[in-house]
Amino acid sequence: MADSLNTTKRDAGLYTATAIDHIPVLRDRLKNAFRTGRTKEIQFRRQQLLALAYLVKDNMALFQQALACDLGRSGTETIVLEVGSTLSEVMDAYHNVAKWSKPERARWSLNWFAVNPTIAGAIAAGNACVLKPSELTPTYSALLAELLPKYLDPELYTVINGAVQETARVLELQWDHILFTGGSRVASIVLTAAAKTLSPVSTELGGKCPVIVDSNCDFKCAARRLMWGKTTNAGQTCTAPDYVLIPKGSVDKFIQACKDVLNGFYPEGAESSNSFSRIISPSHFARIKALLDHTQGEIVFGGSTNAGTKFIEPTLVRGVKGDDSLMGEEIFGPILPIVEVENIDEAIEFVNARDHPLALYVFSSNSTFKKKVAENTQSGSVVMNDTVVQTVVDGLPFGGIGPVDFSFDMFTHLRSTLDSPSFMERFLWMRYPPYNVSWRCIER
Repeated sequence: MADSLNTTKRDAGLYTATAIDHIPVLRDRLKNAFRTGRTKEIQFRRQQLLALAYLVKDNMALFQQALACDLGRSGTETIVLEVGSTLSEVMDAYHNVAKWSKPERARWSLNWFAVNPTIAGAIAAGNACVLKPSELTPTYSALLAELLPKYLDPELYTVINGAVQETARVLELQWDHILFTGGSRVASIVLTAAAKTLSPVSTELGGKCPVIVDSNCDFKCAARRLMWGKTTNAGQTCTAPDYVLIPKGSVDKFIQACKDVLNGFYPEGAESSNSFSRIISPSHFARIKALLDHTQGEIVFGGSTNAGTKFIEPTLVRGVKGDDSLMGEEIFGPILPIVEVENIDEAIEFVNARDHPLALYVFSSNSTFKKKVAENTQSGSVVMNDTVVQTVVDGLPFGGIGPVDFSFDMFTHLRSTLDSPSFMERFLWMRYPPYNVSWRCIER
């Protein structure tokens, strides 16, 4: 499956908002279908899960084309970030739904998913559900609306497309559960509206995921894995490393290693590379550029932007302080602030003085160093010597603390931990740009 996909096969012009008056009709249709009881049957759930797996498998190229159109994203990134892990999760649910649905396991009923996470868990638990994908990815959202009724029972699973007006109408209705993934500003709107109808809400809000780098680490491997996590989808993932805390004496070595990696990822520059995505919308481009324009730090790599194509170059900024513009909010883009610290204690204090992150990354060869960070911080997950991969590891819980909590046991936190040794590079090489390999094997 080549990376240079023909994106002209699909375009954002296929995107159509759901008629506002039709939204309550869709909700009532799902509720009535749910009340027939057919989702209680394990065999029905397995049938729908298998259909979902075929939806993904049969349409890989179309999903790649849609996201290439919306984000300028490489087809390989779409396989790595979403298709592979989605298929794995769906088939895991398919094989385990009977065990998961024993009487001691609680089930949800009628759900609204504000974005499009894997719906395998919702189907396996016996739900009817609505997906509301982002209007900022119109090609992808249109594709999802087209495909879902072709594979899944349309009376139980549907898509609502649209922007503010359509979302507002959805939120006026009562739902048995709402799952929202996105930013804190919109989350507050969702939570306020849901409170009026007493609809329970789970949120996954991301945040600023810190990276603590020990002077005792493999800098070449650390830079490669960190910059991969930062540049994947142009930094627009909720688990992307947001900023680096590193001892002052190691900053120059670390920056040089990152520069070498970025020059290797994008030999002709990121702007001309088919392995680097674009920012999702003009408003988000402007927001990220403003953060960069107002930084008091020193740009030591990158920094170029192009508003016309929503391009922001992978950028390293050193000498960043805690009150810098780059530290005021989640960057959600390819800019990496580098904060210098005296020692591990200052790094831990810096992390603990801020909101609990969805993920915390540590690069070190010292087991005592890693243990100290893990035992003295709080985060959704803690990953040693890698970034972002915790979201695609089979069986590893994924969630957060406080505003980023997304778990069934809301009052007990299962903190996932992953340590990825350097020798694994021999197996992980294919995830790094430039992308020029075939991924046909995933179709088998």
